[in-house]
Amino acid sequence: MAQLSPLLKQATPVVVDHGEGVYLYDVDGKRHLDFTAGIGVTSTGHCHPRVVEAAREQVGKLIHGQYTTVMHKPLLELTEKLGDVLPSGLDSLFFSNSGSEAVEAALRLSRQATGRPNVIVFQGGFHGRTVAAATMTTSGTRFSAGFSPLMAGVHVAPFPYAFHYGWDEETATKFALRELDYLFATVSSPAETAAFFVEPILGEGGYVPANTAFLQGLRERADRHGIVLVLDEVQAGFGRTGRFWGHDHFDVRPDVVLIAKGLASGFPLSGIAASQELMSKAWPGSQGGTYGGNAVSCAAAVATLDVIRDEGLVGNAAERGRQLLEGARAIAGKTSGIGDVRGLGLLVGSEFVTGDGEPDTAAAAAAQKAAGERGLLLLTCGAYSNVVRMIPPLIVSAEQVDEALEIWADVT
Repeated sequence: MAQLSPLLKQATPVVVDHGEGVYLYDVDGKRHLDFTAGIGVTSTGHCHPRVVEAAREQVGKLIHGQYTTVMHKPLLELTEKLGDVLPSGLDSLFFSNSGSEAVEAALRLSRQATGRPNVIVFQGGFHGRTVAAATMTTSGTRFSAGFSPLMAGVHVAPFPYAFHYGWDEETATKFALRELDYLFATVSSPAETAAFFVEPILGEGGYVPANTAFLQGLRERADRHGIVLVLDEVQAGFGRTGRFWGHDHFDVRPDVVLIAKGLASGFPLSGIAASQELMSKAWPGSQGGTYGGNAVSCAAAVATLDVIRDEGLVGNAAERGRQLLEGARAIAGKTSGIGDVRGLGLLVGSEFVTGDGEPDTAAAAAAQKAAGERGLLLLTCGAYSNVVRMIPPLIVSAEQVDEALEIWADVT
């Protein structure tokens, strides 16, 4: 009898029958407030009627039209709609299936466009599980351990994670940029550095926002040395941070943006966006794939973008995000075991520490489990899995945030 791999450990014991909006209903009929959103994927909630209808209609017309063989309407419509929301100048798109594939496509593009071998990533970043993407991931060794040798040419610089260092943000930022310059002098010459890959807010790394000085410091160095600045918006994009893109908070211009997760409300779809000039420097045959730009996924993504616009979900993420962050901070103020609460929009993390400031993995796990038993589904993250993260769909209401905070207060 076949069964799932024993390595697929579930964060909760829930076996889902169906989902609706912000809720999941298990096979016993119990309702769960879902503040995981499929790890930030179900941006418009579970089974939004407009997304369901778009997918259902498309299934009846064309399920798969391989996009280097034929073209189809949903892909063309999605490309046009993304042109309305992408950062200025990023007018060329390549679609794939997962965040990891998008990362690897951007890596290939950056190396081919510059003719340089090295890339620089930042401590705590998560970029995926395939070999190249896992090599570029530093949010935890579990993503890259045990199948070495990994890909060559990846070097790691600090991220301004102020709480981890015990500094204020300005000090942490100056340190991170100074160490980046030191890395240029000692490890990877700028002349051999193709790209920076960075998340505007660390995801798996602990929900740590970047800041304007840091990202603008990367932009300045990228311009000075001809380095491609790649912003990984896989988790932070499509309104989740309370602005359409996570980097919109920091007034920085990317050369490449990576997209996935919330793009299609649960259907597998990812991509990279760059300028036509940069994208044209990729080598012939270097972009493609069997399922990339799937017709049903594209139809769902078109509907997702329409729902985000028509229902004002970016603004809702900003308002409900403030409510969630303020509420989580108020709870932490009464809880000695939570050392820091941070985030942007509907990405909020609470970091658990011991009395002497060390990571408290057990306390985070206990709180996450207790919340689940009370009907609030949460996840952990961070290098030590000591950060409990809240990632509700962008449609979450003020009442649902209050409901979640009430449960969270009871279990911490």
